[in-house]
Amino acid sequence: MILRNSLSKLLKWKELESRKPLIIRGARQVGKTTLVREFSKDFSTYIELNLERDSERRLFELEGTEKILNAIFLSKNTSPKTGQTLLFIDEIQESPRAITQLRYFLEDSPDLFVIAAGSLLEFALSKIPSFPVGRVDYLYLHPLNFEEFLLAMGQLRALESLRDVPVPEYAHQILKEHFHQYALIGGMPALVSDFAQNKNVEALSSNYRKLWQAYKDDVEKYAKNETEKRIIRHVIDTAPFELDRIKFEGFGNSNYKSREVGEALRALDLARIIQLIYPTTSVKPPIVIDFKKRPRLQFLDTGLWNQAMGLQAQLIQVGDLDEVHKGRIVQHLVAQEINSTVEDYYSTSNFWVRQEKDSNSEVDLIFPFEKYLIPVEVKSGSKGTLRSLHQFMDRCEHPYAVRVYAGEFKIEPARTIAGTDFYLMNLPYYLGTQLEKYVRRFVNKYSSSELGPK
Repeated sequence: MILRNSLSKLLKWKELESRKPLIIRGARQVGKTTLVREFSKDFSTYIELNLERDSERRLFELEGTEKILNAIFLSKNTSPKTGQTLLFIDEIQESPRAITQLRYFLEDSPDLFVIAAGSLLEFALSKIPSFPVGRVDYLYLHPLNFEEFLLAMGQLRALESLRDVPVPEYAHQILKEHFHQYALIGGMPALVSDFAQNKNVEALSSNYRKLWQAYKDDVEKYAKNETEKRIIRHVIDTAPFELDRIKFEGFGNSNYKSREVGEALRALDLARIIQLIYPTTSVKPPIVIDFKKRPRLQFLDTGLWNQAMGLQAQLIQVGDLDEVHKGRIVQHLVAQEINSTVEDYYSTSNFWVRQEKDSNSEVDLIFPFEKYLIPVEVKSGSKGTLRSLHQFMDRCEHPYAVRVYAGEFKIEPARTIAGTDFYLMNLPYYLGTQLEKYVRRFVNKYSSSELGPK
């Protein structure tokens, strides 16, 4: 059993007076069912339905909440206990009637705790005109982040050091080595659990290939015809090898048209397997997304991605993740870590671009914090080579910038090529889940009006 940070969110949800049915969203195999089963230990009565089973799906063909619940309790040979009964409806995407029924559980049986989850749930929700908007709450579940990985591996002291702000100097190299192992193994719960028990790196490739194929088979179910299936197969097979910003037309050295590839990528985005990340040109809130510019791809899990590309050998005994796959692995992993800390909505990590004649700039990540957009560059070079970050700092109205790299934590004054003074926080790349804590400390400690500590 791998303890998840999301368990604390479920415990808080249980205590809410205005509690609504909860839908757990996320890709297949990120641990939704396991999380609910662990949470169920807090209840005296637990009922789990899987709507892939015909007999359990048919329960929702009855009319009225009372009849449905009586049939559920009868089928499970149990009785409800007021305020102590958890009903979990798994694979709810298989029954539009069950999805619609969620609102009536809230109205007709408010003492019942109801959680729903499902694979490819986004496809089902988009097709239900009477979906109970405002009558349900959401929790987005991600693959394991580095915090959860350390916990799964039994590295409790390392986890304590990771959460110290600032991170102790003596912990730097050890945490970096653990993070390199995390980059290799990934964050898919079942595979991490297997590795924690058996320490078998060779088994990862086979398990990830099976998982990648399962994702492909899932999404194909929603293709309208054989042509769409072929395009989805091509896109999911070639997407891992795209180095940076993509073009839809001719994607993966194909003859497919822009519209065809776009539909396939949007299907994979709905499945939460591959995310389309579009850039912004904003230097202050709100972030305005420019959908006319070329996007990047963000994969569900870096471990899944590096296995698809066959990069395991490069990740073993690596000293700096920025040296692997032209820095894309660590850039991708930092974005994944940041997104994993957002569980209330579907989070994306945008990047910044400046495209003018004879001058292109691109900052890896933009981190919104209070009234600021903080630029985050992921690279090993010295601060004098951060040209795109300099372009951003010349245009924004604050002096805070972040460089994520393999080195130790430090904050130093810097100056752009054009002469703008700013502060550069150098953050070890294993601290992605802690970024908000560090940015808060950074902004509070250093004045926005003059270069120097308060």
